[in-house]
Amino acid sequence: MQMQDKIAFVTGAGRGIGRAVCRELLQRGAAGVVIADLDGATAQATAAELGGLGLQCDVSDEAAVQAAVAAAIAHYGRVDVLLSNAGFGATELDLDDALAEPNDLWARMWQVHVMAHVYASRAVLPGMLERGAGYLVNVASAAGLLCQVGDAAYSATKHAAVGLAESLAITYGERGIRVSVVCPQYIATAITGLDEKLPADAPAGLLSVEQAATAIVDGLERELFLILTHPEVLTYAQRKTADYDRWIGGMRRLRAGLRNGEGFLKVRKC
Repeated sequence: MQMQDKIAFVTGAGRGIGRAVCRELLQRGAAGVVIADLDGATAQATAAELGGLGLQCDVSDEAAVQAAVAAAIAHYGRVDVLLSNAGFGATELDLDDALAEPNDLWARMWQVHVMAHVYASRAVLPGMLERGAGYLVNVASAAGLLCQVGDAAYSATKHAAVGLAESLAITYGERGIRVSVVCPQYIATAITGLDEKLPADAPAGLLSVEQAATAIVDGLERELFLILTHPEVLTYAQRKTADYDRWIGGMRRLRAGLRNGEGFLKVRKC
């Protein structure tokens, strides 16, 4: 789907990948973007910077999502593209206890990484089905295909987000609804403990939000179901499914490397 003249509703758009995608969409001719974010002031500031409609929205609250989508439709008349992007991760990885994360964190991750996609899709889908066209985009993570060592809640909910996108594509694809799931690997954002600018000594494989946004919108215009910012993730996923036991062994070695201080992710000290 070409983005020219399209109206996009983007969650988690006040900063990071969401803001960069909004900028990329506008550069490719989108007629309007809705910048929805939990931080209303940040949403408004980004809207003022890029041009668009800034809205405060808690994506874990279905009533709030319905209200935000209604405001977007009142402003622009429709939503052509939903990019459900809001997410968060643990501040530190716990390599010694996969069950240490408290229940309230598991519940919050489920709400933000899974139910938020459900709520947003429910809000925009009736109008899309009536028009016989639309695009639902769930931003998950490479952890939804592989695993984020040290953050079980993040990995489990991102796997669920991928499964939800599959169900949406299977159910609505023959009714004019395009569906994609985006599975980024390491991007310079708050989730990886970095700001939005690549450090001078950036490790190999770490992308800027601008690089990620370009890859994402390229994938949307090609109407790919699985959009990867890091193409090598597909190879990793294929190796995983070809031999799960070997893959688990490799991930154990990765865990050991993280414990020894390899990589740039923050690890909880025990």
